[in-house]
Amino acid sequence: MKYDIIVIGSGPGGYIAGIRASQLGKKVAIIEKYSTLGGTCTNVGCIPSKALLDSSHHYYDAVNHFEEHGISVEKPSFDFGKMVDRKAKIVETTTGGIKYLMDKNNIDVFEGLGSFEDKTHVKITKNDGSSEIIEGTNIIIATGSKPSTLPFITLDKERVITSTEALKLPEVPKHLLVIGGGVIGLELGSVYKRLGADVTVIEYAPKITPTMDADVSKELQKVLKKQGIKFAVSHGVTSVERNGEEVIVKANNKKGEEVTFTGDYCLVAVGRKAYTAGLGLEKVGVEVNERGQVSVNDHLQTNINNIYAIGDVVKGAMLAHKAEEEGVVVAEYLAGEKPHIDYNLIPGIIYTWPEVAAVGKTEDELKEAKIDYKSGKFSMRALGRSRASGDLDGFVKVLADKNTDEILGVHMVGARVADLIMEAAVAMEYRASAEDLARICHGHPTYSEAVKEAAKAAWDGKPLNA
Repeated sequence: MKYDIIVIGSGPGGYIAGIRASQLGKKVAIIEKYSTLGGTCTNVGCIPSKALLDSSHHYYDAVNHFEEHGISVEKPSFDFGKMVDRKAKIVETTTGGIKYLMDKNNIDVFEGLGSFEDKTHVKITKNDGSSEIIEGTNIIIATGSKPSTLPFITLDKERVITSTEALKLPEVPKHLLVIGGGVIGLELGSVYKRLGADVTVIEYAPKITPTMDADVSKELQKVLKKQGIKFAVSHGVTSVERNGEEVIVKANNKKGEEVTFTGDYCLVAVGRKAYTAGLGLEKVGVEVNERGQVSVNDHLQTNINNIYAIGDVVKGAMLAHKAEEEGVVVAEYLAGEKPHIDYNLIPGIIYTWPEVAAVGKTEDELKEAKIDYKSGKFSMRALGRSRASGDLDGFVKVLADKNTDEILGVHMVGARVADLIMEAAVAMEYRASAEDLARICHGHPTYSEAVKEAAKAAWDGKPLNA
């Protein structure tokens, strides 16, 4: 069977690429090796982790904050099994929704491992060992990523685990050790801390969320520490050993001294790596870089002119929404359109509580680029909406060009900033100035007023409520 476009992988990048291509009149096939669609994000990533984050957040509020709202309940308790079941149902509904979209858009879905026979033919090897070959004029690689580890760590997936196992543990850990102070480690660490686990985050860098703005990292660590999470930054892990139901992690601190951490579970959250196993890239000569990522040009085209790659399998931030945008870009490009993607305007979000969100440049990046900038910052504590909800932690910071006032970066810690960041992204897409944002009337009382106030602080240094 011949298709205009074959997509290998049905994660956010793959299935969105397929839908957009079909909308533009292309005959599309999607190959997925697992029995459910949606990739890591839907099955063992974004969606299930947010389900557990929300459930644990409700419980945490019941224990710690209901009383101050005048709400009295018997001593709150939770059924962890029900939380996990709820998460599973949400995943099932979401994957079912993707299947519906495939049918709606007349996309043929093949279950099995896709591998290149040549530049236009893909072999699909099914679970029962049978196989078939389909032909595509163009092929999009969207095979995503897998959790990384350290060379000396043995992942037994029982006590020494990745994010995949952390989403389906049989119990709440007594003491969860988390190696890596990035997005995954902090989100899953938050889930189990709220449910009563001791949580210790061990991070090699001198700060958590190392790639984010320094003020954000500092504020987030302060808030999470207040919630009871322990941090060991500037600690390089040297060994992880399991002894029965105990896990021992050894690390060297910045003085070179050995420190030992003991817990009953250890989550290895040191990032993710591109997944290309079994694709047969060498058969067609598709080039990969030194990190194992598929090499692409500005059109996400590989060195083989009819083969493209998107999402976690190529360079850049490993974010579902980045993969989606790349999927749209390739589909539209193959349909003869002229799409674009501005990688500087892809927001980064952490779903702890308070949430963290950022778009554009950090202060360190602006300094490194020798760009003259000005900064405006506004505390969430000064907002009427924050006082009403009791969510007082955090701030919004706006960075703008010192000469032109154009907004160059926005960094937030606070309630609902995962949604709020898009105000900044839209403003920056249209190259708004800090004054532009400051002069827009914002609803009162809302969390969004912090954006207006921070923009005014960057523009003229005179926020109205600080």
